[in-house]
Amino acid sequence: MEGTMKRRSFLSAALAGMSITGTSAAPPKVRAGDIPTTTFGKTGVKVSVIAQGGARMDLYPDIQAAAAHVRKVYDLGITYFDCARLYWDGRSEEAYGIGLQGIRKNVFLTTKTVKRTAKEAEQDLETSFRLLKTDYVDLWQAHAVQNQEDIDKILAPGGAIEAFEAAKKAGKCRFIGFTGHYDPEVHTALLKAYDKWDTAMIPIHAADHAYLSFEKATLPVAIERGVGIQAIKVFGKAFLLRSLSPTECLRYVLSQPGVHVAICGAGTQGQMEDNIRAVQNLKKMTPDEIADVRKRAVVGAGVYTGPTMEYWKKKA
Repeated sequence: MEGTMKRRSFLSAALAGMSITGTSAAPPKVRAGDIPTTTFGKTGVKVSVIAQGGARMDLYPDIQAAAAHVRKVYDLGITYFDCARLYWDGRSEEAYGIGLQGIRKNVFLTTKTVKRTAKEAEQDLETSFRLLKTDYVDLWQAHAVQNQEDIDKILAPGGAIEAFEAAKKAGKCRFIGFTGHYDPEVHTALLKAYDKWDTAMIPIHAADHAYLSFEKATLPVAIERGVGIQAIKVFGKAFLLRSLSPTECLRYVLSQPGVHVAICGAGTQGQMEDNIRAVQNLKKMTPDEIADVRKRAVVGAGVYTGPTMEYWKKKA
């Protein structure tokens, strides 16, 4: 996990200066309300179609700077805030807690736990509450589900699922879900093994179809169950930007049936403003546009295709 976080930070930093518009002209000012909203699957909750991700808060020099960013993107109209217990060793949650003070009830706030037993997961949730400065989250998720062993541990007697069910019953979370990016068959199996998931977080991007595709294996099952889908790896960890514009990446993801929210780890206000511009007056891609983007995503990436690009997936 440490290596993954280091790569995430490196690639995120590399993107910091990129413009989504592809032009040097001053972009139009973004105003709150410019972001389309969507109904987040079976939750029935209206949320912004792009979300602030919590994994890149570590690009900021300190918690206060990260918290200021959180408040700024809220002011721009973002209502979905994604986080996790392990992000930035808990400092991402702390930044959210500070940045969302006074407006907590106006946002859809999520967090995650990698703990697989009920006792440890419950302890994680209480820590999250303290750092987030709240007594409930809208969505609590089992984080980084990678294999059948994870499924077995989560669903076993005394497993994390007991903490999730208890928290939902007690009003400590409104909805429950799971996340991961390693193996689409594992996600599909977990959706089938437990029918009370409200949401799932999976990698969806223009090159996913070419290698161990979540879009092919998992998304149809999620749609059948009405599960709210959050897309991650939207820009292919920057590799897709070799051949596609960020706008094309976002349009592709939000054109996929069953995808409700694109998680964007924007590390600056400018990046999030660019993301917002990309989805203003959002139009779904046509089948021809989708085919073109998929082709360019794979061919244009050069040697960075399949497992070389999607290093977060298992090796086939």
